[in-house]
Amino acid sequence: MDKELESLFLKYTGAQPARVEQLAGAGSNRSYFRLCGPDGNSMIGAVGTNVQENRAFLEIDAALRSNGIAVPEVYAVSDSGMCYLQQDLGDVSLFSLLEKSRQPDGFDSHVMSLLEQTVAALPAIQFKGAQGLDFSQCFPSESFDRQGIMWDLNYFKYCFLKGTGADFLEAELEADFNHLADILLEGVEPCTFMFRDFQSRNVMIYQDRPWFIDFQGGRRGPIEYDLVSFIGQARAAYPERVRERLTQVYLDALAEYCTPDPVQFRHRMDLFAAIRTLQVLGAYGYRGFFERKSHFLLSIPAAIADLKRIMPVLAGHCPYLAGILARIAEMPRFNVAAAKPADGLTVRVSSFSYRQGIPDDTSGNGGGFVFDCRGMHNPGLYDQYRKLTGNDTEVIDFLERRGEIQPFLEAAYTMVDASVAKYIERGYTSLTVNFGCTGGHHRSVYSASHMARHLKEKFAGRVAVILEHRELGIIQNL
Repeated sequence: MDKELESLFLKYTGAQPARVEQLAGAGSNRSYFRLCGPDGNSMIGAVGTNVQENRAFLEIDAALRSNGIAVPEVYAVSDSGMCYLQQDLGDVSLFSLLEKSRQPDGFDSHVMSLLEQTVAALPAIQFKGAQGLDFSQCFPSESFDRQGIMWDLNYFKYCFLKGTGADFLEAELEADFNHLADILLEGVEPCTFMFRDFQSRNVMIYQDRPWFIDFQGGRRGPIEYDLVSFIGQARAAYPERVRERLTQVYLDALAEYCTPDPVQFRHRMDLFAAIRTLQVLGAYGYRGFFERKSHFLLSIPAAIADLKRIMPVLAGHCPYLAGILARIAEMPRFNVAAAKPADGLTVRVSSFSYRQGIPDDTSGNGGGFVFDCRGMHNPGLYDQYRKLTGNDTEVIDFLERRGEIQPFLEAAYTMVDASVAKYIERGYTSLTVNFGCTGGHHRSVYSASHMARHLKEKFAGRVAVILEHRELGIIQNL
């Protein structure tokens, strides 16, 4: 644990923490810890990487809390401003409840009520939250203006689009970016607070009602952005009926503050949904392609599917951009159903490069298999194979001719099959099987692909198999 945070806890409580638990991170580099005192009471310690970002969180938290919004109380801040202690809202996020309560056309009544409570609270966050808020303290900027829009669009271009390998003309794309910014900013001078990352992961269910966290990126901005962030969250996968219901609940609550034209409002929602999805894809690309965080790659197919829904609206304003997105949506690596765990056992099979480290186990269970493929001769040493992968015929022939990889895989099959059978028998839900080599392109890709197909055939209908080639940025739900 961070020494400064430990000192802050001691200073505030008068005692050393009796127990410290580091909480799982998500899309931020911030670190969070649950600290329990000798009396059994707990609080959350946050350690930031940027003092201005911390300052923004503290300023926004104070403004929201003073206006009756359910956000965590901040107990103490370190002298450097790099860490602080806040109220512990528990471990149950709204997102964590969605899958457990999902039904064919929506969610059970309890979770649906929580969803409606969440969006009904949004207008108050946006209008009341702006009262008394010093927007100059917001980070990285005080408002979602043209510069902010272009940051998001360029985030998509450099962190996702270029990572796909799709060809595009910079000038044509930039022209559409500027046109989209013009439309979004047309006649709008927002004086409202934009939460920025308003989605179910940032809603904690505490005392059986929604509380809001992770708003340090908030700033002045248009009201449509937060609503589309919530109902368009890719991994939440809200059915259309639920989206419509939540939109109406929001509009009913918004009537206390303003009454926009409903047709124009919904049209602008679609445009904001487009830019929000592009920004999210940029984040998924950066965290997945560059930082090698697998769970972000898992979200890409769902985000692509969401883009397809709003493509006609976008095409009417930005045809070149829409054309690029249509091509991306048809790429085999993205044109798959969103990877989703089955009710029973899900086996995640991955290839990776040891240079980039062994893949994280996002299930939280730990364990699993890691097979080292580096004992076999490396096709990557030869120019004719260097730009190919273990899924290409030439590399497959090279590996199989040498006779090393078949006995290696047979031994792996024997071990993994035994565990899969026992996991099914015991009702376990997650198992990871990783194959690593030097570059993560040849031997490990061949091995992971063959293992995934083997498990899909041997345990047909009894397990779900997710295949990920991490260094290639490919995930398939077999």
